[in-house]
This record gives sequence, C-alpha cells and structure tokens, in this order.
Amino acid sequence: MKNIKEYSREELISLQKDLNEQYNEAKAKGLKLNMARGLPSAEQLDMEADFFNTLHPDSTFISDAGIDCRNYGELLGIQEARQLMADMMEISAEETIVFGNSSLNVMYDTVCRSMVLGVMGSTPWNKLDKVKFLCPVPGYDRHFAITEQFGIEMINIPMTNDGPDMDLVEKYVNNDPAVKGIWCVPKYSNPQGITYSDETVKRFANLKPAAEDFRIYWDNAYTIHHLYNGKEDQLLEILDECKKAGNPDLVFKFCSTSKVTFPGSGIAALGASKANLDFIKSIITIQTIGHDKLNQLRHVRYFKDINGMHEHMKKHAAILRPKFELVIDSLEKELGGMGVGEWNNPNGGYFVSFMAMNGCAKRIVSLCKEAGVTMTGAGATYPYKNDPDDSNIRIAPTFPPIEDLKKALEIFTICVKLASVEKMLEA
Repeated sequence: MKNIKEYSREELISLQKDLNEQYNEAKAKGLKLNMARGLPSAEQLDMEADFFNTLHPDSTFISDAGIDCRNYGELLGIQEARQLMADMMEISAEETIVFGNSSLNVMYDTVCRSMVLGVMGSTPWNKLDKVKFLCPVPGYDRHFAITEQFGIEMINIPMTNDGPDMDLVEKYVNNDPAVKGIWCVPKYSNPQGITYSDETVKRFANLKPAAEDFRIYWDNAYTIHHLYNGKEDQLLEILDECKKAGNPDLVFKFCSTSKVTFPGSGIAALGASKANLDFIKSIITIQTIGHDKLNQLRHVRYFKDINGMHEHMKKHAAILRPKFELVIDSLEKELGGMGVGEWNNPNGGYFVSFMAMNGCAKRIVSLCKEAGVTMTGAGATYPYKNDPDDSNIRIAPTFPPIEDLKKALEIFTICVKLASVEKMLEA
C-alpha cells in the first residue's frame, strides 16, 4: 500500500472524502462495542464453570498441614497455595505470601505501607520532601494511578525491545536517593507485549540504589499467559539474580490468578526476600488474621500443581489466539505500508500496542467512540495520562466476541487512516 507521505495534496483530499464516507456508513450502524480494558471474555469465564464444583458440602476443608480452612489463621496462606503461587513465580514457597483476589490491591498496600511505615526501618515516605518512581512507558495505567494518588513524582522511562532503557534507569536509581521504586511488567508487558531480555534483568539485579529503600515492583501479571505453544517468551527469574548480585532485598514480585480463573475471585501473591517478608508480616499480622483460605484450597484442588495450571492456560490461549491474529491481520491488511502507525505482534499477554502518527491518538480514539467503539483512553498508558507524542493506543481484543472484534477493527482502521490524512492536510 502506498505510503501516506507520498500522496499529493489532491490525493489526500480525495482519500479524505472516501474515508469520511466509509466512516459515516460505519457510524450509521449504531454499534456499541467495547475494547477499553483487557477483560477475559465470557467464553473464557464459562470454560471454568467446573471450578465451583471443587469444594462442596461433603468436601474435606482440611489443608495438607491439617489446617481447617474454614477457620481463622495461616496469615501467609496455606502451604500448598504458597507452593502453587511460588511455582507460578518460579521462586520458593518460603519466599511467598498468598493474599486475596487482587495483585493490584497488594501493590497498592505495598506502596501505602512504604508511605506510612517506611521500608524495613527506613524513613516513611510521607515524611520525606520528595519521593519519585520510574515509569516505563507506555505502561499500565493502574500502576500510575497508585503513585499519582500518593503524590509520588513519576518519571517516564522509554521502553525498548529489551525492556526499559536501562541506561536511564541506572542513572536515576544509582544517583538520586529520592527514587524509591520502578514499575515493571516484565513479561508480555502491558501494553506492548515485550519480555525483558536476560541482560535487562541482570542489570536490574545489579542496580546500586542511592536509596536503601528502593524496590523494583515486578508485576509479573502475564507470567504464564502465552498465546502459542512452542513460542513462549522466557524471562530470567529476578529474585535469584538479585541474590547472585548481592541484592536479595531489591525486588517485590507480584502475580495473581485473575486471568487464570476469575478476576473477581482469584488469588494473588507477593514474592520477596525473607527480610522483606518478615517486615511485611509484622505489619499485616495487625491488618488481618488471614485471607480466604477456602479460595486458596479451591485453587489448589482445581489445578493440583503448576502443570495443571499450564494445561489450563492452553485452553485460554486457544480462545485468545484467533482474536490476536485477527487484530494483526486487520492492521497489516488495512494499514500495512501506509506509514500511519506501527504495532507489536506479541507471543502472549492481553494487549496489542498501536503507535499512531504523532498527534493522532486522541483524534483516533474520539472518532472510534463517535462510531460506537470504546477504546482505552489516549494517554492512559503514560503517567498523568499525558502521552507527550499523542501516539500510543492500547488495543484490548480479549473481551469482545470475535465477530464484534472484527467490526470494531474495521472502524478502528478507518479512524486511523482518517485521522492520519487530517494530520497530513494540516501540515
């Protein structure tokens, strides 16, 4: 397809007229399609209906250690659930605490603890003049919302194909004691689907923070969320690398089963060094007597072990793979060679990241909304919702049925072309 920059002004005006006709036809259909968030589809949720049969009135509710899961106790989680989530994070059960249904909640609480009580004896952040976080961009909007709510200054760190720009990360972390953390989605990153390279992980592990309470917030949300058997991305295990580098306390790992079983009733876990966990335990022992052990037991009985979880995720992949392939095929067919955008082709995760021509993302999302397709807000993948290039759009193909997704993509590609032509005609 001809690159848009090669069009004459007359050709652009003609193309704009054709695209406006296509757009008005699409708009007249009165569609209401939602691709705003990376939700599991109804088909995925229906697939797991037998999960609820795992425990029933005649079940034994006793854990392997003889704990009655209906009662109080087991602050760190029942041992078999700790082992299951540890295997998911590729660490040991002793380095793992199992919480409630949401890893986002665990991350929020971890930041909040640091603000109010400090980190392992350090000064609480709310008593400091300045607290900063590094934010790889584009990134996860809910990460940024946490740090923004606590008044933490956020610093953009550009993403590369190997992960965050580590030259910049090292510059900030190793020299500025106000930098207390960095948000990371290291495998099938949100939204680009990038998996950090071995070198990137090792450079993280070998950081020499100016702040003793600096931590890497390693949100491994998509650790087992592959799309293709035999094409799984591999991620070096960060906690082990930190130990090798003499920095055992440097990282907090987070994961959950929110997109494995049910977002509303999964289990989440935190992985960290013994010193970190001992400190966290001293706080949460006052906060709670324990989380939902019946749900922990249900997950263990359902999956048996990590192998059962991997087999289960292949069923998810079979549902999601055609949707991701439809997105890539549609973008290639309608936009390939036009020079109106770039996109990733991930091997896993929940998103496709689209980089439009600078200055076009907000217009594209607005046009889509007017035509009945709700996208993630332009700018959402940057701190303060401010994409300096107005370029990134997160495509979330997982939730809609595939026929609705096809209609949404038809509208999206029309809007991309239309906004791009408008931008060219402004020049």
